[in-house]
Amino acid sequence: MPNSGEPTVLVVIPARYASNRFPGKPLAPIADKPMIQHVVERVRHASLPARVLVATEDDRIKSAVEAFGAEAILTRPDHRTGTDRVAEVAAHIPADLYINVQGDEPLIDPGVVDALAAAMAEDETIQLVTPCTAITQPAEIMDPNVVKVVQDFDGQALYFSRAPVPWVRDTGDRVAARHWKHIGLYGYRRDALLEFPTLPPGELERIEQLEQLRWLENGFRMHVVETMYNAVSVDVPADIERVEKLLHARAKSSTQSTN
Repeated sequence: MPNSGEPTVLVVIPARYASNRFPGKPLAPIADKPMIQHVVERVRHASLPARVLVATEDDRIKSAVEAFGAEAILTRPDHRTGTDRVAEVAAHIPADLYINVQGDEPLIDPGVVDALAAAMAEDETIQLVTPCTAITQPAEIMDPNVVKVVQDFDGQALYFSRAPVPWVRDTGDRVAARHWKHIGLYGYRRDALLEFPTLPPGELERIEQLEQLRWLENGFRMHVVETMYNAVSVDVPADIERVEKLLHARAKSSTQSTN
């Protein structure tokens, strides 16, 4: 829990039942728990948030979250993005800082949540913040499902793209380009977050299908925090097995280290 005088941090986990590719995804069982429970339990290990809640449009998710002792609220069913859902929460529940954690990352590192909150707490000029990690697998550079981010000298996002940015034109010159993978977590100050639903979507957001571009197209600056965390998201049912294997490997490693 934060000390007195520090900004109040609220983590909101948007969890939508009506997913096109994977209906009911937040309730998908992973190692005998619904996926949303893994996310909540991981986030609760973060030290800076004062409160963690799930924002959903479906009573089934709300009931499941409350069944394992966490907090959930119902939000409108017509939100087009997770940020819109978090903004609805912010309109009713005051806090200084809001962290948007994706509900499909059961292996989320609580340290990343703290890193975003700490960045905003330490620099009041930061209105928006998001993490990235260095791409180490060459195949990910060309993968349109891996979103890349480029930054300016001050660590502000210049652009997010599914394309391989920066593009190395003169490969014969052995240019050592660094590519950064965007991790889909966000931190916002309340005023900025409440403004998001009023911002018009732009052409770049429409083309790339990346909601974070709406901020940039409307003149906002988004600070980028570099991290070692490499997100493992559940997008389709086939991803469940991969996550369970990682959980099993972590549990086995933890058991061996304590023996």
